[in-house]
Amino acid sequence: MKHVSILVPKGHVSVVNIAGTHQMLSWVNEFLQQSGKEVLFNIQLVGLEEQPDSGGGLFPVTPETVIDKIHKTDLIILPAIHSGFEKSFKENSALVPWLIEQYKEGAEIVSLCISSFFLAATGLLDGKPCSTHWQSANMFRELFPNVILTDERIVTEADGIYTSGGAYAFTNLVIYLIEKYAGRETAILAAKGFMIDIDRSSQSPFMIFSGQKAHKDEEVLKAQEYIEQNYKDKISVNDLCGDMALSRRTFERRFKKATSNTVLEYLHRVKVEAAKKELEKGRKTVNEVMYEVGYSDPKAFRDVFRKITDMTPMNYLNKYSVTVGTG
Repeated sequence: MKHVSILVPKGHVSVVNIAGTHQMLSWVNEFLQQSGKEVLFNIQLVGLEEQPDSGGGLFPVTPETVIDKIHKTDLIILPAIHSGFEKSFKENSALVPWLIEQYKEGAEIVSLCISSFFLAATGLLDGKPCSTHWQSANMFRELFPNVILTDERIVTEADGIYTSGGAYAFTNLVIYLIEKYAGRETAILAAKGFMIDIDRSSQSPFMIFSGQKAHKDEEVLKAQEYIEQNYKDKISVNDLCGDMALSRRTFERRFKKATSNTVLEYLHRVKVEAAKKELEKGRKTVNEVMYEVGYSDPKAFRDVFRKITDMTPMNYLNKYSVTVGTG
């Protein structure tokens, strides 16, 4: 039997993460019992203190035990902590040595949504792929450059550490864990019971690109603004370099460092975001939108759109257009 520690950190934590994970893993135990098999998980809510943190979140969650009493666990679930990162890390600093020690002793660690910030601060994510909520990706990259952020992914796994994308994407990670520990058949039944798309692997369709502008590079900011205002026109890197009075090599290096995108990638993201907004309105065809955002080759537009959103323009139109289901 695997011992599962669902952590109850101090501060504003995601009650949904805690309750949802507990419910789904408990369902597996009930299903196995009904099938005449032994239960798989020994699940406990584990906190820093035995008393609930009455000041955190919508309502307090009472831990069943504390970390000092858990000397060996197999799976640690870290729910999203919605308090400010510095505040939450300070409040929960006692978790750090415990997490590191348990990981060294063989425990696997699961980070849900923006709890990736806390886990990254322990150093355990250095050199490993990681996902987080797409809205927090730029800040995460700035704070933790040694972590390989794959913010388009819903689930990542590396060396016994798992992370999930934003909000309710945690359910996909829990299904992933159920499949790993209880088998594909049980995972499929759980996914059907909780109405979760078992094979959804990307959060790209849900991302809203708003440009990475938290940096201090004035020349790059000017280039970003120019791209966003003139994305329908043909924009060359050489023209941007000339305007900034920088060599192409220097400009491209600074642009990538500031935005985590090449100039061309940034231009495509701006164009695709504009296309998404038009497709969502449902008033124009895919080709009309394509021309409007500055593409002339349907295949090229489809390939770029799919690379960024993990969907074709037509599929995006059919799924997100405001006219879908009306009339």
